[in-house]
Amino acid sequence: MSASPTPRRHRLLLIDDDSRFVDMLADRLRREQFEVSVARSAAEAERELNRQWPDLVVLDLMLPRTDGQTIAARIKHRADIPILVLSAVTASETKIGLLQRYAEDYVTKPFDFHELVARIERILRRIGDRTPSELLRLGPDLSLELRRGRAIVAGRSVHLSPIEIRLLGTLAAQRPQPVATSHILETVWSTAEDPEPAYVWVTVRRLRQKIEVDPDQPRYLLSDRATGYRLVESD
Repeated sequence: MSASPTPRRHRLLLIDDDSRFVDMLADRLRREQFEVSVARSAAEAERELNRQWPDLVVLDLMLPRTDGQTIAARIKHRADIPILVLSAVTASETKIGLLQRYAEDYVTKPFDFHELVARIERILRRIGDRTPSELLRLGPDLSLELRRGRAIVAGRSVHLSPIEIRLLGTLAAQRPQPVATSHILETVWSTAEDPEPAYVWVTVRRLRQKIEVDPDQPRYLLSDRATGYRLVESD
C-alpha cells in the first residue's frame, strides 16, 4: 500500500521594510508549515515574484519609495494573487478602498498572530474553491480568465476587480448549481467589511454591466429566487 502524498505547503510572500519584524513573522509562519519568502522593498518584491509565484502576499502599506497600494496594483496587474494587508494604517477609507480594489483582507497592527494565521488559512480555503485557472468559455460572447483578472466579452477584454473575480470564481466552482447569498457573503467578502446581502446584489449588478451583452436580460449570471445566484453556459 503506497503512502499518501504529502500535501503541498502554501507559499507566502511577506513584504515589509521592518527587517526585525518581518524576519520574526516569517519564522513563526514557517513553524505553522508555510513556505515563506521575504521582501523588504518594491524591488525585492518584484524579484521574488519573478522567481516564484506565491499563493498569498502579506503586504505592509508603509514602504520606502513605493507605497503598498502601488505594489498591490502591480501584483494584481500580473495575476490574481490574493493579498492580505498587514499595516498600522487604520483609516477606514484606506481599508475600504484596498478591500474593494486589491486586497482579500486587512489586519491592523498590532495583531494577534493566531488570528492572522486563521485569516490566511481562510483566504487560502476560499481560493481553493475557485475555478481552474485556464480559460473558461461560457458562450460565444463570454469567456473568463479569472487568474488574469479579466473577462472577454464579445471579443473585447474587460477588467475585473478582486471582489468580482472572487464572486465569479465562487459561482464557477458550483456551476450550474445556484449558490446561496449567505455562502457568497462568507467566501467573497472579508469579515472586516461586515458584509450584508446588499453587497451581493450591487456586485452582481455591476458584473452584469461588464459581462452581459444585455445586462437587463442576463444569459450567464442568473438570479435564483429560492437561493441566490448561479453562473451558466449559454448557446
